[in-house]
Amino acid sequence: MQLYSVSQLLKQENKLPEVEVKGWVRTFRANRFIALNDGSTLNNIQCVVDFETMEEAVLKRITTGAALHIKGELVESQGKGQAVEIIVSELEVLGDSDPEAYPIQPKKHSFEFLREHAHLRTRTNTFSAVMRLRSALSYAVHKYFNDHGFYYMHTPIITGSDAEGAGEMFKVTKLDVKNPPINGNGKVDYSKDFFGKETNLTVSGQLEAETYAMSLGKVYTFGPTFRAENSNTSRHLSEFWMIEPEVAFMDLPGNMDLAEDFMKYVLNYVLEHNRDDLDFLEQRLLNEEKTKPQAERSDMSLIEKLKFVIDNNFKRVSYTEAIDILRNCKPNKKKKFKFPIEEWGTDLQSEHERYLVEKHFKCPVILFDYPANIKAFYMRLNEDGKTVRAMDILFPGIGEIVGGSQREERLEVLKEKMAALDIPEEELWWYLDLRKYGTAVHSGFGLGFERLVMFVTGMGNIRDVIPYPRTPQNAEF
Repeated sequence: MQLYSVSQLLKQENKLPEVEVKGWVRTFRANRFIALNDGSTLNNIQCVVDFETMEEAVLKRITTGAALHIKGELVESQGKGQAVEIIVSELEVLGDSDPEAYPIQPKKHSFEFLREHAHLRTRTNTFSAVMRLRSALSYAVHKYFNDHGFYYMHTPIITGSDAEGAGEMFKVTKLDVKNPPINGNGKVDYSKDFFGKETNLTVSGQLEAETYAMSLGKVYTFGPTFRAENSNTSRHLSEFWMIEPEVAFMDLPGNMDLAEDFMKYVLNYVLEHNRDDLDFLEQRLLNEEKTKPQAERSDMSLIEKLKFVIDNNFKRVSYTEAIDILRNCKPNKKKKFKFPIEEWGTDLQSEHERYLVEKHFKCPVILFDYPANIKAFYMRLNEDGKTVRAMDILFPGIGEIVGGSQREERLEVLKEKMAALDIPEEELWWYLDLRKYGTAVHSGFGLGFERLVMFVTGMGNIRDVIPYPRTPQNAEF
């Protein structure tokens, strides 16, 4: 007898005299109909038991959450809602689930409640769909880069550098926090620490990826990154995953082409391979939207949003042009923006980015050539001396999703920028070396993976698209 997954059984078009399946009970009704799910699909398979011949002691153990091993015949279903069902010939309870104590009962649960039971939340339709999509997106990322000749690079998680110059990093130390060694300046002596210097958890693998791009040509990182920002919003995590390709001999237009092609590919991949999960999450979102005031409802359904990105060319607009559009638009003149646009040099907020995408251009937008003073030190300075060759990709519903740039390949210019920001040359001597030995134009971008999963699933809180969220005051599980 062959062991099948629920997904395989539901695709069968013919009767099968002998099948075997294992899974967890979602519901058991009328002492007869078991809805069984094994995680392979959103849908359950109906297993029909003969309660007259089955021992009552076994029937009592068939409760929501219990693990079962079922053998029987796959037949055309007599009832509505499913094409096939299993007529059970043998049933074994592999693991009991106390109905009085099991938290994931077949009813509607709040996302807050499910975060408290994150170890069980993938037993709900919503979270099993989200995590299958997360897995499919991960695969699509690796497949895209592999098919395009990129090498996958594992950048260090423990680092001595702050790639973004952002400062908010988690310290890694073996020193006695109550009694650390002190140097002659009265400061903690990190030369006595495990690594002989001050170290942190990484915020980005970009700088290290650049070193490999300048020898292997095309590389990408896809790994965990950490930020010690004390932010308790629905958009921030302390531990998250970043996708960061870096390519030698590629300029900013090439970087835009790569990012647009990549984003369209991964979205198209899940549309083709995970349609059931997307349809379910779209319906969930439509039901949620009905409870919101009209002004807050989305113009597009979930799948329409994905197709909006796949089917449209991304409009490329300079930051300067975008500022002119925003300064003169109705919402700005009527003071409808929470953050009014008054002058060139302002950092754009998601309300401005969404206006450009959803109302003005009605397509995804790539903004480029940002003011140097609002962007990172490693971005290539333009000839005007005021702007850098940066780019941000803006999507409907969320605003910025990808940030990248052509990197500064000129040694002296990079040194000047580091000096202006008090970044010591000795800390990044190896990064400067790339500009001494065979420097060349090179570019890359970063995509926060959880932001992508949020966009694809329509989930409103970033804590609901990662298995075990790490946030201020929360490191459970």
